[in-house]
Amino acid sequence: MALPVVAIIGRPNVGKSTLFNRLAGRRIAIVSDIPGTTRDRVSIDAEWGRYRYLVVDTAGVEDQPHNELMWDDIKAQVEIALNQADAIIFVVDVNDGVTNADRDAANMVRRAEKPVVLAANKADTLSREDMIYEFFELGLDDPHPISAYHDTGIGDLMQNVFEQLPPFEDQPIGQNSIRVAIAGRPNAGKSALFNAMTGEERAIVSPVAGTTRDTVDSLFDYEGTRITFLDTAGLRRRGKAEAGIEKYSAIRAIGAIERCYVVVLVLDATEFVTAQDQHIGGYIDDASRATVVVINKWDLANELGLVKAEAAEAVRNRFKFIPDVPIVFTSALKGWGVDTLLPTILEVFGEFSKQMPRAEVSRVIFDAMGENPLPGIGTRRPRIYRCIQSRTSPPTFQFTARNPELIHFSYRRYLENQLRERFGFKGSPLRMTFQSREDE
Repeated sequence: MALPVVAIIGRPNVGKSTLFNRLAGRRIAIVSDIPGTTRDRVSIDAEWGRYRYLVVDTAGVEDQPHNELMWDDIKAQVEIALNQADAIIFVVDVNDGVTNADRDAANMVRRAEKPVVLAANKADTLSREDMIYEFFELGLDDPHPISAYHDTGIGDLMQNVFEQLPPFEDQPIGQNSIRVAIAGRPNAGKSALFNAMTGEERAIVSPVAGTTRDTVDSLFDYEGTRITFLDTAGLRRRGKAEAGIEKYSAIRAIGAIERCYVVVLVLDATEFVTAQDQHIGGYIDDASRATVVVINKWDLANELGLVKAEAAEAVRNRFKFIPDVPIVFTSALKGWGVDTLLPTILEVFGEFSKQMPRAEVSRVIFDAMGENPLPGIGTRRPRIYRCIQSRTSPPTFQFTARNPELIHFSYRRYLENQLRERFGFKGSPLRMTFQSREDE
């Protein structure tokens, strides 16, 4: 199931960003921060109670824009966000009453035909709460009085939002199909690579309608193994003309990465690793998905003066979130290296979904502690009592310990390295959780 998208819409200065930051600021609830520019964050993958969702901030909709060219760009951004949204929070300011800009924005929202919750913001006193009834004029159902700044009314607002949405649930790994997302910038060769892997006739078993609005998943049979390739269209190169639109179109790629088990990250050998490639790597890291890196257009390597060993080392230095990530050199145009990609995907999926015997896990951890004992702070010392693999996809190891907060991140990395050295997990992330015995 795709991650539900909740878009915050409204005219300028009604408190959209304050509400966005209020939802994002619940540090205990945030799952991951989507990589982007620090000055203009627009999306956050978050949790509210049992619900996971993607909250999206948008530019303000003005009735009299000062710059028509800028207005065209803003309107396009908002319409893309509306198209991607599963539900909409429409924000108004109780102090200003209903304005023409509110009416214009409400018309855009109604045309989207999506569930809408009306948030009457800045209702931080009883007298201001009484001012919300004017907003029935907008025809967007009952207004909810909130104060994003003072954090009042937010719980009731979000409960109303999620009553109209199905909860996001990670689908368990099954034997029916391996979901693979091919991610990368435009012109890196994603489509050509897909065609080269599946053959000229695109040996598709059947088209599978995706849960996002404008993607179609392709089911492919490879030597008896069913692989579903997920569409990741929409990741745009940064540029002045499409700087805003790129941020919203990336939502589709985030949804595909959330739904898949293995991400094939396609790099362009002519440009190698760009900032946008690293942003996509950040999405993958946050989602804890298995990864295969493809350096495409390798037929131009001699012309560009590239060497495989140096290129592989450079990639691993830029993408450190998964140690020893597999790297495949291809030319989708000429068919080079493509025959090794599908077996590599299956190998990485096997690492991502494997379960290790409990006794062997314990032996590795206690042997590691015997060789390198846990350091302590003063008279307080941590102690690990037990380690089990609590789940697969991604492989997750749960440690039960005394004073787990004293186990330094460097020692945790040491334990991870020992697990990888013994069990592999090539191309797969590895999660480690530490809990006190009292918390069991």
